[in-house]
Amino acid sequence: MNVTIHGRSRHFRTVTFDRERNSVQLIEQRLLPHAFEIVSALDFRQTAQAIHDMVVRGAGAIGATAAYGLAQGALAFRGSDRTRFRRHFASVYAAIKAARPTAVDPVNAMNQVRLAMRSGESVAEQQALALAAAEEFAEEDVRHCEQIGGHGAKLIRSGMTVLTHCNAGWLAFVDVGSATAPMYAAQAQGKRFHVYCDETRPRSQGATLTAWELAQQKISHQIIADNAAGHLMQRGKIDLIIVGSDRTLGRTGEVTNKIGTYTKAVLARRHGIPFYVAIPLSTLDWNLKSGFDIPIEERHESEILGAWGTVERSKSKPKNLKSGERAYVRVANPSSRAFNPGFDVTPPELITGIITPAGIFKPRELWARRSDLRT
Repeated sequence: MNVTIHGRSRHFRTVTFDRERNSVQLIEQRLLPHAFEIVSALDFRQTAQAIHDMVVRGAGAIGATAAYGLAQGALAFRGSDRTRFRRHFASVYAAIKAARPTAVDPVNAMNQVRLAMRSGESVAEQQALALAAAEEFAEEDVRHCEQIGGHGAKLIRSGMTVLTHCNAGWLAFVDVGSATAPMYAAQAQGKRFHVYCDETRPRSQGATLTAWELAQQKISHQIIADNAAGHLMQRGKIDLIIVGSDRTLGRTGEVTNKIGTYTKAVLARRHGIPFYVAIPLSTLDWNLKSGFDIPIEERHESEILGAWGTVERSKSKPKNLKSGERAYVRVANPSSRAFNPGFDVTPPELITGIITPAGIFKPRELWARRSDLRT
């Protein structure tokens, strides 16, 4: 997507690869919307740490980052001994896989890279195949998001109000996004609509990232507190809900997404509002048989107990902080602890449809259509 900074517009992707430096280039998403910065992960350990620390986040974006990180680790190997290379490669794979356990895209992405490498006879050939496969995963992610937009745009009519939760925009993918793809496609078709962005506590990706994206794209929107969605639904103020997913079970149609998604699905069913989930094919998990088997990441309690932001110009600001400086503020009672699950699971009966690159399906249709939906 295009980013306008200081009046100048330029196209960016969330993740790219610098072959000369063997580095992964990432938009530092923790600084948005207050600052736009590209950072470099100089080895696979830094790449894994960037995924873990949410420098980069979102299903497709961390999938592409994992693929590039795996290729990065492979390219860092020196020598031609294939046994030593296999051991090194296995350690790179394990380090990146452990960075974020809930999302399945990184594992699917790395498995695509690993599969492509099998045809290489030498270490050098496998290294070249690894990078080519990582680049193809990134390109495929963009194609899938564009196809999601094409299928999902027909759900949006002029005059509608659309609710989304967390960020499943282009920042969560290599480009375009999943939940936002239908919105961008509908806008390109000349449709006018309004988007409510759940703030999405505790990390506030809706308020910081989705709202920033929509503002960049000049789409009408407002940020709402997470707990305001039910009120708006009750008053008939929401016509459609589109969210993303970090792991969707192909066998059952269960959807894992940012904490609070399940709540919105329950409210949508209560008020008869269509609830859609938009996913690229890399988000599908064909192995797990139950949503209760999905590893739910527990984030640090500091995310609940306080919040990050920037200091505004004010006479009352602390003297030791400069205007525009990023700072963490403790909000909760000083002696209290917190429990912070990052995701929840929405059952298929609460989901109207899954928007995929191959079309829109009922959740329980995924398994029957698996031959069309495998990458």
